[in-house]
Amino acid sequence: MATSTQFPDDFRCPISLEIMSDPVILSSGHTFDRSSIQRWLDSGHRTCPITKLPISDPVFLIPNHALRSLISNYTLVSFPNPLSYPDPQSLIQTLIASSSSPLDSKLNTLDQLSKLSKRDSAIRRKLTESGAVSAVLNCVNSDDDSAGGLQEKALHLLLNLSLDDDNKVGLVAEGVVGRVVAALRSGAGDSRAVAATVLTSLAVVEVNKATIGAYPDAILGLISLLWGGNVRERKEAATALYTLCSFPDNRARAVENRAVPILIQNANSGLERAVEVLGLLAKCKEGRQEMMKFGGLIDVLIKFLKNGSSRAVQYALLTVNLLCSYSERMCVVAVREGMFEICVGLLEDDNEKVRRHANSLVKVLQGKRLSL
Repeated sequence: MATSTQFPDDFRCPISLEIMSDPVILSSGHTFDRSSIQRWLDSGHRTCPITKLPISDPVFLIPNHALRSLISNYTLVSFPNPLSYPDPQSLIQTLIASSSSPLDSKLNTLDQLSKLSKRDSAIRRKLTESGAVSAVLNCVNSDDDSAGGLQEKALHLLLNLSLDDDNKVGLVAEGVVGRVVAALRSGAGDSRAVAATVLTSLAVVEVNKATIGAYPDAILGLISLLWGGNVRERKEAATALYTLCSFPDNRARAVENRAVPILIQNANSGLERAVEVLGLLAKCKEGRQEMMKFGGLIDVLIKFLKNGSSRAVQYALLTVNLLCSYSERMCVVAVREGMFEICVGLLEDDNEKVRRHANSLVKVLQGKRLSL
């Protein structure tokens, strides 16, 4: 097995200088180990550690599957013979002509293309340019897949294809959203979780946020998954909702589809991403009005202020701040629940955004606290 000294320098995180175990791409285009860049972000930084230029907000960390696969493969004692790899073009042609193929043949073709496309952007480009996407979509919507394996593998392949920003808009134009939303609502196995992840990946591009959000049942499907899904499905659904709701028009759509009570329930169960979505929904009037109907919301948010991650604390403060700036009644509730004292304690937090939100909320609550 290769030792760490044998690894190429590109395998090392620019921050920790250690071999990356979970490489992710920042909006600046540079790759870091997830734990290292997350610590950087949690400390309040909003610049790229390498370029020092501002990065997008909200911050998106895109998994660098290609690099992760390379690092993993590099540790093998013997490297695969390049001649042993299946010919991508042959696989693509097989997939395109697979409508009448046996299920096992379709599964094998999708599996091999997924493995190749995960680590090779050139193969992803070939797939999208060759007309293979329509064949993949047929597999997503296939009738001869009782166990869900074909659908799941096809969704994984779509996820790989969506890794490249150049592909994201094109995939949406080819009708990917409709098939993915259908899988989101009735997929078998892990298909529903993967479908939600595909929507997250596609929605990284701003124009796709509007397209996906306006698609019938897209947001409703994610909310339904957040309501009745397993742990992984609920987490992926919340992540997709967060990405979509960074686009203002989608916030009202989410509220209309009863996202708020379901998010509060998930937050009460400890799902931090649900708190982040609530923070975005509180930015719209419809969201604030809906949240004010739930008397226990402040208590739920206080749990995250006391025990949540730095990011969860930031969004919990944002949510309370927006609610209290909107409603005097929410100010009274927040003060009575001890929110003022909690915020004072957060004024010295290491995270700059936490300090800023806490300071803002202290100012909002101070006058109300004195009048009680």
